[in-house]
Amino acid sequence: MDPWRYSSEGISIALRVTPRGGRDDIDGIETLANGRSVVKVRVRAIAEGGEANRAVTELLAKALGVPKARVKILSGVTSRLKQVAVDGDPKILGETLRKAACEKPKTKD
Repeated sequence: MDPWRYSSEGISIALRVTPRGGRDDIDGIETLANGRSVVKVRVRAIAEGGEANRAVTELLAKALGVPKARVKILSGVTSRLKQVAVDGDPKILGETLRKAACEKPKTKD
């Protein structure tokens, strides 16, 4: 099952974020212990003062080809597990995210 849901406004993505991950990148899709799927994201920024959240929104905006203003963190602002909304054409966003997430080899850290 995909870790994102479609709506009329765009898509909502479940993320697992690794701050101070050495690079800004989408690391693929992972299934958590509870069976929930998430998109694994790592950012160089630290998880203080919203730095990592800013880096996550910038990374997703760039990867999905949308302005940063269209990417909003819905929940999990202080957590590694986040729910993020991206406004735009849901079909195009879903296909673009699938390509970005699935080009990476699915390895466990």
